[in-house]
Amino acid sequence: MGPNGETVGIVPTDQALKLAQEADLDLVEIAPQGRPPVCKLMDYGKFKYENAQKAREARRNQTNVVIKEMKLRPKIDAHDYETKKGHVVRFLRQGDKVKITIMFRGREQHRPELGYRLLQKLAEEVTELGFVESSPKQDGRNMTMVIGPHKKKAEAKAEVKAEKVEAAAEKAAEQAEIEAEIKASHTGPAAQKKERKRSENLDPEIEA
Repeated sequence: MGPNGETVGIVPTDQALKLAQEADLDLVEIAPQGRPPVCKLMDYGKFKYENAQKAREARRNQTNVVIKEMKLRPKIDAHDYETKKGHVVRFLRQGDKVKITIMFRGREQHRPELGYRLLQKLAEEVTELGFVESSPKQDGRNMTMVIGPHKKKAEAKAEVKAEKVEAAAEKAAEQAEIEAEIKASHTGPAAQKKERKRSENLDPEIEA
């Protein structure tokens, strides 16, 4: 095969080597099991470099699945529930799955419906960010449910980064506005009048 994939045909090895030398390329065997073996004229160094670049890019774009866990009690109070839900929301925004575990103690084990209703409530309140990937199921003294994010890890990461950049820009703009107001207060009419009175008193022994 030629450097652009064109078929050269069956040629003796010495002639193939000569073609490669004339084109300043390498003769690379790509199908040694063929009869006769198939070779290609190419820049082998460039070929290896491009493959390494593609592999590096693939690793960069690879999605790492992370499962976070949040534990709740079936009779959790409202404040603690909102705190726990806030963590779940943050995990889903980051593109992570969340495993919710309801822990039963004592007589609570005979009231599995309490845990089920709590899990259903949480799933409904975060439905904009995630979906129930694994429905609630009893596991001994615990009940578990897995919520998966709507957005992929890479998309969520890029969105969080964009939000941070936007927040930093807004903060810088506010700081610049404050500095401008301070500067204006020092150079305004009142400040200029005060400076003028001070400059008129040229003799330090004369009181203003």
